[in-house]
Amino acid sequence: MIRKLAFLHTVFPAFSIFDALIKELLPADLTVYHITDEILAKVVVAQGGLSPFLYRRVAEHAFAAEQAGAELLQMTCSSISPCADYVRALVSIPVLKVDIPMIDKAFEIGRRIGVAATAMSALNPLVDLVRSRASEQGRSVEVEPAFCEGAYAALFSRGDTATHDQIVRDTLQRLMERNEVILLAQASMQRVADALPAEERKVPILASPRLAVEHLRTLVYATGDQQE
Repeated sequence: MIRKLAFLHTVFPAFSIFDALIKELLPADLTVYHITDEILAKVVVAQGGLSPFLYRRVAEHAFAAEQAGAELLQMTCSSISPCADYVRALVSIPVLKVDIPMIDKAFEIGRRIGVAATAMSALNPLVDLVRSRASEQGRSVEVEPAFCEGAYAALFSRGDTATHDQIVRDTLQRLMERNEVILLAQASMQRVADALPAEERKVPILASPRLAVEHLRTLVYATGDQQE
């Protein structure tokens, strides 16, 4: 049974989202380490993708988690998700991508999958992961990426929640016209999806945090390693 977990966040709001889910879904006596590094998010957005610096920094956090006694590292950001494949070879603990449980849930719902993101650095890795996961499982899927242009800058640079929310809402409504399920690349988008009236939610809209922690709950009581 796993007794110590570590979470790697790239924005501070993610801490409160995951901490609430941990308290709701995981054993109270579990030791949890939260590592929050906003340099990761700011650099990957500025660069438009990953770089050797980011891979190295994620590896350093994984080493720190392992040395602190964590038996598993849960990454919580789609933008740095590809780093997990590299970091796993450098540490002896599982390093999990936050989107895998969400993607597997989407496969249960349908084959036409819309993916929405407010940052291109999050959109491309998630789309790639959906396609590679489908290929691994021998599934045929259609993936429609949708970039919520201007939403990220509105929220994180100007604090303009209303503009952010309107852009995300419009994007989700377009995606729902053509797809059977929608995936959100960032937890910050879930609030907008949850606020949609029931009559406008034509298809399921999935976010990663709850599904990831529910998956962790199964691992806490399981034996053996999980490498996804």
